[in-house]
Parts: sequence; structure tokens; C-alpha cells
Amino acid sequence: MAVGSVQVTGTGQLLELSRRLHAAGGPRLKQNFARRIRRAGEPLKDDLQQTIRNLPIRAEPRKSGSRGGPSPTTRPLRATVAEAVRLSVRTGGNPGARVWVDRSALPSDLKNMPWVINSANGRIRHPVFGNKKRWANQWTTPLWWDKTVQRHTPRMTAEVARVLEDVRRQLA
Repeated sequence: MAVGSVQVTGTGQLLELSRRLHAAGGPRLKQNFARRIRRAGEPLKDDLQQTIRNLPIRAEPRKSGSRGGPSPTTRPLRATVAEAVRLSVRTGGNPGARVWVDRSALPSDLKNMPWVINSANGRIRHPVFGNKKRWANQWTTPLWWDKTVQRHTPRMTAEVARVLEDVRRQLA
């Protein structure tokens, strides 16, 4: 599973239910359906944001003769990535919830960072203060996105099934 998009769909069940909602013409019922699906996805989105904010990033020790200094950017990496995590709910043709990283919300130099941080080896390789002749490695917990999604999948699946059953009961 890659960083960027998690979709919770019961495919056939959600599609059939969405058609019945549309045929029943109940906007209140459709809004209730969307609100409950969103509520099922909110804990995952919040946990993904919390996980990236608290993700430890370790640097290699400095080599002798290295100079230190303040970062040339005031933008905090983990908070920036956390703010780009989004949740969207659809009740139309392809109903369901989607948790994803909005690349357009990230600065141009960080567009790929969620995928780099989630890589299997946990290595973040970057130029030192933008100097492409000198590179540094930093290490983090690999697969943070995948592990967080796996923890939430059973709860979300059960919640979506409960919502489907409730709405089906209201339509009958």
C-alpha cells in the first residue's frame, strides 16, 4: 500500500445503496449517510496526522570538521506533511471515503516527502542546506502510513458495514 490514498468502499454494496438513496430522493438520508461515512474515516485521518507529527527522525552523527547551523527554512517538515492529509467522502457514482495526501498542499520541494518517509528502508536522503554536492541521510520509522492504515482497517470496515445496514433498514 502506498502513501497517498486509502479508500474504504464496499464497492457493490455502497454503489447499490447509493442508487437506492438517489431513487428514494432523500437528501436528508444521503447527508446522514455521508456524515456517518466521514465519521468512520475521521479517526484514521487524525491518527495519520498524529503519527507523522510524532514520527522520530534521526540524523547520522556529524563528521569531524563539520559545521552546524540553523535550518535555512522555518517550515517544520512533519507538521507540513500532516496538514496535507485529507479526507473526502463521495456518495455519487463511486461512493466511499478516501484518506489521502494532497500534494498541492505541500511546498514544491516536499511533494514526494510522504512517499520518501514511508519507504521500506526508512531513509531520507537530502542535500545539506540545498547543496547538491553534499548529501545527508536521516532515518525514520518505515511504513508509517501502511501500519497506521492496517491498525484502523477492521474498525472502519465494521463501521461502514453498520452504516450500510442502518441506511438499508431506513430504505426498507
